[in-house]
Amino acid sequence: MSEPSLKEQLNTAVKNAMRNKDKTRLVTLRMAQAAVKQIEIDERRELSDDDVLKVLDKMLKQRRDAASQYDEAGREELGDKERAEMVIIEEFMPAALSEDDLDSLIRMAISATDAQGMKDMGRVMNDLRPQVLGRVDMGHLSTKVRAALAD
Repeated sequence: MSEPSLKEQLNTAVKNAMRNKDKTRLVTLRMAQAAVKQIEIDERRELSDDDVLKVLDKMLKQRRDAASQYDEAGREELGDKERAEMVIIEEFMPAALSEDDLDSLIRMAISATDAQGMKDMGRVMNDLRPQVLGRVDMGHLSTKVRAALAD
């Protein structure tokens, strides 16, 4: 039997959160479901697991940004709420890449695209994006690729 899709996993998690009366988890998972459903309606198509991963990755980035802004404004309780939502969303993301794995992927992408310098950064990032989606922060990836291309 095949593994359930990400959408099915989200649905199951929502049901479990309802049974367990876990309000924070339920609200976060319903937000994720709503974001997926909105894109499906807007684009009139069924989203694949990769598409759902992109939605979840975007939600994580929004939470990360919001948490840092709340912390800067001295609103730690709201920052903590955002971080709690991040933990719930991260459960559906693939395992994070180690720094060594990320470095080797960057080296392979640079050689595969025959990148010569910073002018080729876009090609390297486009080559890496499908391999690392949801497994690394894209800002961190960009910094590492920039450093590798500067060498």
